[in-house]
Amino acid sequence: MSDIHTKYNAVEKLIDEEKFEQAIEGLNEIVNEDATFVLPHLALARVYTKTGQHDLAIQHGEKACELESDDPFNFTALSVTYQRAWAGTQEQQYITKAEDAMAKARMLQG
Repeated sequence: MSDIHTKYNAVEKLIDEEKFEQAIEGLNEIVNEDATFVLPHLALARVYTKTGQHDLAIQHGEKACELESDDPFNFTALSVTYQRAWAGTQEQQYITKAEDAMAKARMLQG
């Protein structure tokens, strides 16, 4: 297993332990090392959502979709990120974006 994957697995444990600030630090280090590694972007979307930082969560969810635009899971995860942003902010635009992301996921699934 590569060093970056070892770091990622260690950060996942921090997320499981709800040590979100430490997890964010570790995930950002990984992204700085390899911005094309999708898993830390998805994890940052999750952690930023859990900490109410919806704009940052969305940025990383969208980046994951940009990096792997043919993976329906990424668009499903982005849809959930938008839904949670709506729940946290009541901004209607997030519902529309959530629906669009889910439609993209379904399209990719065939």
